[in-house]
Amino acid sequence: MKKIISSAFAVAFGLSMATSCIEEYNPQTSYVSEDQAADAPGSFQNFVNAITAPLVGEPNYTSLSDLVSYPSDFGYPGFFQQRDVMGQDLVPLGANNTFQTWYQCSVALGPQYAICQMPWTEYYNWIKNCNTVIGMAGENPSEEHMAGVGIAYAMRAMFYMDMARMFAQKTYALDKQAETVPIITEQTSPEAATNNPRATNEAMWAFILSDLDKAEQYIAGYTRKDLSTPDLSVVYGLKARAYLTMENWPEAEKYAKLAQEGYTMLSESEYLDRENSFNNTNNNSWMLGLTFTSDDECINYNDGDSSWGSLMSIEMTVGNGYSGYAANYGCPTVIDRHLYETIPVTDYRKQLFIDFSLDEMTDPNAVLEALSDYTDYPENVYNTGSACGFLGGLSLKFRPAGGDAGRDDYHIGFVQSVPLMRVEEMMLIEAEAAGMQEESRGIQLLTNFAKARDPQYVYGTHNEAYYNNSTSAFQNEVWWQRRVELWGEGFATFDIKRLNKGIIRSYANTNHVEKYRWNVQTPPEWMNLCIVQTETNYNTACTNNPTPQPLDSDSPEYVW
Repeated sequence: MKKIISSAFAVAFGLSMATSCIEEYNPQTSYVSEDQAADAPGSFQNFVNAITAPLVGEPNYTSLSDLVSYPSDFGYPGFFQQRDVMGQDLVPLGANNTFQTWYQCSVALGPQYAICQMPWTEYYNWIKNCNTVIGMAGENPSEEHMAGVGIAYAMRAMFYMDMARMFAQKTYALDKQAETVPIITEQTSPEAATNNPRATNEAMWAFILSDLDKAEQYIAGYTRKDLSTPDLSVVYGLKARAYLTMENWPEAEKYAKLAQEGYTMLSESEYLDRENSFNNTNNNSWMLGLTFTSDDECINYNDGDSSWGSLMSIEMTVGNGYSGYAANYGCPTVIDRHLYETIPVTDYRKQLFIDFSLDEMTDPNAVLEALSDYTDYPENVYNTGSACGFLGGLSLKFRPAGGDAGRDDYHIGFVQSVPLMRVEEMMLIEAEAAGMQEESRGIQLLTNFAKARDPQYVYGTHNEAYYNNSTSAFQNEVWWQRRVELWGEGFATFDIKRLNKGIIRSYANTNHVEKYRWNVQTPPEWMNLCIVQTETNYNTACTNNPTPQPLDSDSPEYVW
């Protein structure tokens, strides 16, 4: 068991761009002192930059020497996979797949284990960085500080929104009094942190919306340099997410529509671009995104294995020491077979996943020819399939960067971008919110969206209830579109909990791993993350969630 620190309040500072400017830091305060800030050259902007700088490319929980043991610690995008594999749509395969722990959902996710500390440490690190900027700006920020403090409020809201959905046993709409996590702000004292109960959904979401209101006020008129920092459209997008979770349908529709202004959906050619689809920000769809750099520790240490590209990109050249886990070691993350089989052949999103029929082919030359329909590097993908023992379900959504050179060298190939918010998500929020007020209007919006991906789409063909009728056929149809469109982008668990759905891993011809083929009728307890035990020891008012208990055996096969 890895040694863990004592409190959310005592997390490491994590200001990678600013710590060199500070001579002394007391971890038991939630912000730096005025003297410390004043001594830092270009201090305020350095601290603003440090809000987003640690989100990608460097270990925030582990040390460099531990990256071999914790290769998932490469920043914010790592949590996408941790959450998504808890459900059914993403299957992490191979004994060395770094997301197996979350997929297996064992006591290793309990409060006494290091894995439990990872989200707690990293999210409160990032929140601390926001608190620092907000504390420096004061209650009445100067005009010079307004954009920076607006960024801090927006990002703090995003982090608490994630934590509320990860840790609450019930979402806001299901139980307003369900507990989330303790709220720590720029004003929280060390004494208060020792008696700081978990905020209820009602209190937490009110706090989140308050932060977003301030962000909307302070960030207005701000023009960002790139997609790594939020602007007003992202604030609107975060409000749309919040109101969706709260099931405040009119406000969710309003802000999702506002967020879309100036953006367009990825076209078919952009979506299927074999070099520049989901690995760079050069499009008009992405609203917020992070980009790895060639200097990132996660790429330069451990042969690049501790990076997004290593775990998500399969087109790397195998056998040259520069290929990563997914391509070389038989540890890719694949799409759930049933979800794949529900995607019509007329829906071009299906082309991002390799058909399971290729596993029935015996002639290597015929397989390579078939793979050329998916990739310009069929030999590389063939070798990936050989390493893991199959081709069906392999994902080509997140391709390496840099063309031929990037496939041969992870220092180039793993310098990818990852989307955090896209206009397509906003369009689906608008459709769902509109339909929950007036179903015919929602159906029309959803149909318009779906036909852009599948010209032959017919409403009503993707409304499986997944055990229960917790939602209408209309919401089920929206959910299916979200599952396909946003696959691998971190929304799976949030939607399962929000819609009160079960999961199905056991069915005929499933590609889920034996011993973990579980079917449950409601959101499983393992989706409610535990709070690290040292926090509950230090913070006496903080309760905890039950330790996850895996099912004893595979479930009987579900019949669709």
